[in-house]
Amino acid sequence: MNGSGLSIDHGLKKKNSGRPPRPRQAGFTFAEILASMVFVALVIPTALHGIALANRAGAVADRTMEAARLADLKLNEMIISEQWEYGSGKGDFGEDWPMYSWVLTTENWTVDDMKLVTVAVYFEVQQQTYNVRLSTLMDDSE
Repeated sequence: MNGSGLSIDHGLKKKNSGRPPRPRQAGFTFAEILASMVFVALVIPTALHGIALANRAGAVADRTMEAARLADLKLNEMIISEQWEYGSGKGDFGEDWPMYSWVLTTENWTVDDMKLVTVAVYFEVQQQTYNVRLSTLMDDSE
């Protein structure tokens, strides 16, 4: 106060009248939480779908490689034993390879007395059937 009884504010902050200062409240607003939940709801199904596709692709690749090896073994067996001459056949690979089955087909080739001998090996991945075919030409003239 000055001599005239008026108070002059010099820009100084007044001290709190004995009360402790209010703590600043930290946290997220409802809108921020809602936006993050929507984002997560969109991202998680997409990520899970991508993981499932990658899993299927890996399984198909592994089983295709194994089916190609089995087809090669079966085709060689059919050629060596001359069972290809019977024209067709089918079967499985026994207890060692229960997920795989094979089909042998023989067709006339357009040139000379040749036969196209094909072994197809079938397998399933996630309820979808895949196959690998391996073929060779055999001389049918005797």
